[in-house]
Amino acid sequence: MNQQFSIPTALCLPVPDIEALIQGRTIAALPKMFIRPGQRFALYPADSSVSIKAWAKCELCQILDETKPLDILSKLTIWTPKVLKEILQKQQYLFLAYLRVYQLSELQEISVNPNIQEKLGKFVSLPNSLTVSEEKPVINDRTFAQRKRQLEKLEPPLHPELEELQSAIASLSISQPAAKQLDDDIKVFLGWSSDKLITQPDSNLAWINDIAKLGDRSIEKDEGKSNYQAGTDFEIIAHRSLNFLGFKVEENYKGGAGGLDLFCSQPYPLVCECKAGKSIPDRAVEELDRIGKRHLKENYLQAMRLIIGPGQPTKNLKESAQISKISIINVMTLQKLVELKAKYPGAINLVELQQYLEPGQIDYKIDEYIDKAEREIKLRSHIVQLVKNYLENSGIESAGVESLHGAYFGSHPPQPIKTLEMHEILIELSSPLTGYLGRIKGSDWKSDRFYFLRDLLIN
Repeated sequence: MNQQFSIPTALCLPVPDIEALIQGRTIAALPKMFIRPGQRFALYPADSSVSIKAWAKCELCQILDETKPLDILSKLTIWTPKVLKEILQKQQYLFLAYLRVYQLSELQEISVNPNIQEKLGKFVSLPNSLTVSEEKPVINDRTFAQRKRQLEKLEPPLHPELEELQSAIASLSISQPAAKQLDDDIKVFLGWSSDKLITQPDSNLAWINDIAKLGDRSIEKDEGKSNYQAGTDFEIIAHRSLNFLGFKVEENYKGGAGGLDLFCSQPYPLVCECKAGKSIPDRAVEELDRIGKRHLKENYLQAMRLIIGPGQPTKNLKESAQISKISIINVMTLQKLVELKAKYPGAINLVELQQYLEPGQIDYKIDEYIDKAEREIKLRSHIVQLVKNYLENSGIESAGVESLHGAYFGSHPPQPIKTLEMHEILIELSSPLTGYLGRIKGSDWKSDRFYFLRDLLIN
């Protein structure tokens, strides 16, 4: 159980400063006086309706003057260089307090101090002492230590572009759920939040569960739909599926009598015939060849060719597909690819997938590709957890690839890897586009150091 403390005072700060501390966007405040390290106090917002949401403990307080690089200090805090210069002109130095912030279990409403603006940057007495604990830190221990060191040494931020993006979307996150999710993810990645990324079921992806269903025309007939309508519904969801996987599906091709069901132009040409129903007719290959050549001319022979339908293809159909170099996959195989993409947006590499599109029935080949992708995700999840555990057990903030590689073999690894291969994966996991690890770049690859940011959860 966390120890409880009684706090009789509060530090009065501007509302934006307090919100930035509570959101984890900064760990610093600019009081009007020196604050003793270890001192605890509530955060008192300087507005007309006072609700105290958090309290803080001072970990360090520095006195800075104009000789310090204000441009870097600005990038590591929430104040512009102009604001910092204006404060220095008024009082010739800055009190920079490093605050470890904790959220209160519930809001505390207090009466407004009539001289609140005069108290800005100073301590005020609370009408009643608050009882608080360290149960809800805004930032975890390791992340706070990293950011404290970075601010002490005035090291430039690691990801300034992402910080700018977060600032740009912060106002949108209040009213737009998609913007809020992105805002939350960026803050976790940047270390501004201790929360893990939690993947919530996306109602917009419910259609994925219907891919195989719409491929079986017998089900659609039970619902009172015509064969033609069932086929059209399947073409529509196949169109949506390929587009979701990352193909550029050309809108000019939408099936119909004599029409080409689907044509994808990027990342490589792909011609697709959709056959709803319990089985794929023997004539499907001949139809695709005839219609494809009519619409695409000589470009048809340069394209990958695919038939999607339910059930097992006949012997004649498989032989025809081999001769015409056409791939055949079951509709459930398409659904499995889309499900993998939905769980792990970066898991499907369409260029790599192309190597598995061999002539004939290839469901087993696509299953091989999905298994390979899932093994790679499992390996990366294991390495992220390895870095996290290694740093916690050793009590250090970052580690080099050789130390991590040594620890890897004692961690019941899913597969053996070489040191250079592990370094490549660590680089991948510390990219701003993934953000599971952080990287301190060294003079060469062996001197790079890595630290934990967030878990890679396997659904």
